[in-house]
Parts: sequence; C-alpha cells; structure tokens
Amino acid sequence: MATDQAVPRTRLRASVSVLLGQLWKFALVGGVGFVLDFGVFNLLRLTVLSPDAVHEGPIVAKVVSTSLAIIANWIGNRYWTFGPHRRSDSAVEALEFVVVSLAGMGVGLLCLWVSHYVLGLTSLLADNISSNVVGLLLGSLLRFALYRHWVYHPRRSRRSR
Repeated sequence: MATDQAVPRTRLRASVSVLLGQLWKFALVGGVGFVLDFGVFNLLRLTVLSPDAVHEGPIVAKVVSTSLAIIANWIGNRYWTFGPHRRSDSAVEALEFVVVSLAGMGVGLLCLWVSHYVLGLTSLLADNISSNVVGLLLGSLLRFALYRHWVYHPRRSRRSR
C-alpha cells in the first residue's frame, strides 16, 4: 500500500520541480527583457517620444521597447527556459510566441493607456508604474501560462531526443 502512494507523490514532486525550474528560468529571462524594456522605454519617453513632443509618445515608446524585449525573451525562452520542449518547426513556434507576446504587450499598453489618458496620471513615474510594474506583472502571468501550455507544451514538441 505504501508504494502505491509513493508513485503519485514522486510524480507530483517531479512536476513541481519542473514547474519551479521553468518559473525560475522564465523570471531570469524576463529580467533581461525587463531591463531592456525599461531602459529603452525611459530613454525614448524622455527624449524623442516625450509626450511634449509626441502626444502618443509614451504608447509608441512602449511598443518599441516591448518589441525589443520580446526578441530577447524569445531567444532566452526558446533555448533555455523551455529548451527541452522547443519544436523543430521554429517558424510556427516563433509566430505563436509573438502572438502570446503581443497579447502580453496589449496588457501593458492597456495599463499605460488607462493610467496616462483616462486617469490623467502623466508623470514619468506614473507611466513606469502602470506599464513597467502593473502591466508587466499581469502580462507576465498571461505569457507564462500560454507559453507553458500552448507554445512550448511538451506534447507539441516534435524534436527527437
């Protein structure tokens, strides 16, 4: 009887271990993307895409900075976080990754838009909190779930081992 219970516990521990490993790697890859996103957003927001120069400047700056972060994150997640589950059809995988990443970007842009244009919180600090804290956290939850369960799901992997 004791061995019957040991098998599900062993599987559960293995599953939790894999999940925690993926979360850790996802967070590190995301950290690199965050630094890139944050730096480029603020550089653009303070210079050529300042709201004083371009009304939609903060939104455009966020699209540019997040797009660069998406490229860095695709490389890190494809080859490291979900490396064992990447597929041989990398073009389809990349397209799916971009779709999920754009959905995550949409979450961040929505947070920025509501804060900046609806609530009138137009300072650099407010733009950073809405897009680089709230939007990033909500978008990351969405992206991790969709990457893990759709883009890099083990059953979709066609790569030979």
